[in-house]
Amino acid sequence: MSHTIVNIVADIGGTNIRLGYFANEEAAGNIKVYQCAEYESLSAVLKTYIEEVGLSNATINACLAIACPVENDWISMTNLPWRFSKRELKQELNLNKLVLINDYTAIAHAIPHLKDNQKVKIGGGKAVAGKPISICGPGTGLGVANALAIGEHWHALGGEGGHVDFAPVNKIESEILAFLFTKYEHVSYEQLLSGLGLEQIYQALNHIYNAQLPQLTAKDISAKALTKECQLCQQSLAQFCSILGSFAGNLALTLASFGGVYIAGGIVPRFIEFIEQSEFRSRFESKGRFEDFNQNIPTYVITESQPGILGASAYLRQHNLQHLG
Repeated sequence: MSHTIVNIVADIGGTNIRLGYFANEEAAGNIKVYQCAEYESLSAVLKTYIEEVGLSNATINACLAIACPVENDWISMTNLPWRFSKRELKQELNLNKLVLINDYTAIAHAIPHLKDNQKVKIGGGKAVAGKPISICGPGTGLGVANALAIGEHWHALGGEGGHVDFAPVNKIESEILAFLFTKYEHVSYEQLLSGLGLEQIYQALNHIYNAQLPQLTAKDISAKALTKECQLCQQSLAQFCSILGSFAGNLALTLASFGGVYIAGGIVPRFIEFIEQSEFRSRFESKGRFEDFNQNIPTYVITESQPGILGASAYLRQHNLQHLG
């Protein structure tokens, strides 16, 4: 592919890195998934992908959506030991253009492109076109972003909203918080709304009830909850959904997200029916005098398997158009 200009996009989480590429205005294809733990650096994965898909001789623009702050040249990933300089990475890979965005900035850019079969609505409310959209996603961590329509373009507001203080709303959540304070000086929502978070809710309830059940992974907890094999696992997953509802409702209040609040990440799409039957939506709406406010705001679970790739592609297309000169 000599002298061809191609656009590589990546969705880099704490566990997996998804890579694809496109030319012109076509959707990203040739998507491959790599396990982050199997590579010592980001450049090693990118080199592998470039070689595997035959782009070694191409002129490459790259947009990398990554699960950490991206404002500075030096990047230190939150949930991975990877550290690198944007300038040095661009030079090492001989890239024509390198753009880094937060992984939830990418998700935010994907939302306007989602079709009905790429999302599931939970509860009531109706999205208002052009109004702000909020996104949160439990996965390896807890990602948060917002999207605003300005003129004809969508603009993402990134941030680290997953690290705000966890606020219990009832007695059992106060007891869960007390348990987590034996482990941490600061307890953020990410300590409950993530893979580790589900495990820690289970550990807390195990301690509170003195159940003396064995330690379980998040995958095992959710599996045993869905098969109703373990009552404590069911309660742990139900508590997870309740806390997620409160957190999503907080986002709706903060930005008046009448375009909808979207749940992303790799965890929740695995138990759509469970969250539909949980207290997620009632907790989303349970905001005292502003209950009516949140009742009008719809909530969705993103079921599209590659929203990060979709969003990074949309972002890079927009970036290319804005920087043609």
